[in-house]
Amino acid sequence: MKNFRLLQAHIDTVPLLAEIAANTAAFEAHRGRQEKVRVQREALAIPLRGLRASAIGERKRRDVHESRWTSGSQAYPLARAFLKTTARALGGELSRAKIVCLPPGHRVYPHIDRGEYYRLRGRYHLVLKSSGSWMRAGDEEVRMRSGELWWFDNDQLHEARNDGDDDRIHLIFDLLPRGGAVLVTAGGAGRVQPLPDARAR
Repeated sequence: MKNFRLLQAHIDTVPLLAEIAANTAAFEAHRGRQEKVRVQREALAIPLRGLRASAIGERKRRDVHESRWTSGSQAYPLARAFLKTTARALGGELSRAKIVCLPPGHRVYPHIDRGEYYRLRGRYHLVLKSSGSWMRAGDEEVRMRSGELWWFDNDQLHEARNDGDDDRIHLIFDLLPRGGAVLVTAGGAGRVQPLPDARAR
């Protein structure tokens, strides 16, 4: 496959899910994704890292490279630790990150992530909870399972849906390759080191 790459499986997501369960109201507290991004209108999200608003200037939001931890991310120390250690393991600079929930029967509509920010970064999904997350990118389809870490090419037309009976929860994040290095390529040249336990701080 050229648009998807499974990087790791059998990651223990139980501690991360417990952290989210302790803050369930956070999904309703952040409505910007549903209200501002039409293709994401059925998805719930908790932003952990977002663009640095003070850096926008005259640029479009999709062209802003600077990012920072959100104040709400303090409630998710395990997720923050996972993101930091995974970025180190993959040799990239951590950029934006969010926890995204698709309730049963909901979907993310077909789109391409456009702009300078996305053009330079890789997109990653850690599947925290799913009976089999269906995604399509370009002409390829996959089903992602709980505990799997995936890279996929969000420069391709892509979409997702939850055709299961329970919430589908992913930790989605972007990494900027350091020094122009390629983290993951269609040919599989990217190297992945074992990821540390999510509970490590």
